[in-house]
Amino acid sequence: MTANTASLAPLRLAMVGGGEGAYIGNIHRISARLDNGFQLVAGAFDIDADRGRRFAATLGIEDSRSYGDYRAMLDAETRRDDRVDAVAICTPNHTHFQIAQACLDAGFDVICEKPLTTTLEDAIALEAAVKKSKRFMGVTYTYSGYPMVHEAREMVAAGLLGAIRVVQVEYPLEWMATAIESQGNVQAAWRTDPKKSGRGGSIGDIGTHAYHLAGFVTGLKLESLSADLATFVAGRTLDDNAHVMLRYEGGARGLLWSSQVAIGCSNGVRLRVFGEKGSLTWFQEQPNELEFTKLFGRVERIKRGAEDLSPAAKARTRTPPGHPEGYLEAFANLYAGCAEAIRARRDGRDPAPIGRNIPGVYDGLKGVAFVDAVVDSAQAGGSTVTPHAV
Repeated sequence: MTANTASLAPLRLAMVGGGEGAYIGNIHRISARLDNGFQLVAGAFDIDADRGRRFAATLGIEDSRSYGDYRAMLDAETRRDDRVDAVAICTPNHTHFQIAQACLDAGFDVICEKPLTTTLEDAIALEAAVKKSKRFMGVTYTYSGYPMVHEAREMVAAGLLGAIRVVQVEYPLEWMATAIESQGNVQAAWRTDPKKSGRGGSIGDIGTHAYHLAGFVTGLKLESLSADLATFVAGRTLDDNAHVMLRYEGGARGLLWSSQVAIGCSNGVRLRVFGEKGSLTWFQEQPNELEFTKLFGRVERIKRGAEDLSPAAKARTRTPPGHPEGYLEAFANLYAGCAEAIRARRDGRDPAPIGRNIPGVYDGLKGVAFVDAVVDSAQAGGSTVTPHAV
């Protein structure tokens, strides 16, 4: 077991955004410190500089390292002997590109929220910037942090399902079933604003998670898609429900559903993969189990913590069987992986298992290209579209 890096001094982390009241900022902070891979030492936490500094004080950040904006932070940190090692970007979508570009230009590694950018052009440019800078950039596709998701990936790669035929993935939520964006909900307000969220609503916010999960587990490359987007809540500009038919290279077919108006669903991420010899099912609300069924065989329930799991799954497991691990631990696995990937690059060695298969800038680019293709298809009446990146 061991995502733990306690034997090594933590890398120094700065954060942009994620201030008081920001849900995702706290998730990043908890995850960054869970395995002692990072220590948060600096930040520009709020567009309101004074409010950001007050919040930094509650985190124990030195006043000299609490900054009014990210540009001031990067300028100051580059001149410190104890400069930060990486910057976490926890801001709304439309700011990701400019902040990430500035961090890379200043020589910092980056951990960024998804989607990577709001436009395909910016995503392409950012991938080029990462290659040019030779910096590390992780993108927080959370569900690839779960041990049993890695176990599923290893089983597919080992051929236990045979050739993949059908992939079904869904991410239904109910939290935006009413117009909460017009009732003071800040998180919903920017997610429904195309200037801040990008072209996709539900498909960009959660559909991109589902798309990444399906590709991560199966290894399949998307060939084309056909999409239907709907906006059910009156007055809303962006989609709040999406159905997407997927065609993968090699002939496999897929179906993706994302919805922010599915009453009764909390975070119902579910993946089902059907091959010629067997099938796998993983459900995020029961993340410690993986269901495997062989052709004409019994259903086998594989549990996190089992002795015969793959090294990839074991590397992301902290506690013995029976002690459930969930969303925070999965997110922390991404941070532990980012820390190991950064250290390995510096040391000129291959990363340990925890630092392998971490979602990076190309995964972020694929996510943006997917959203772009979905919107293009829907606007053309569901016509078949091939994404820029697969």
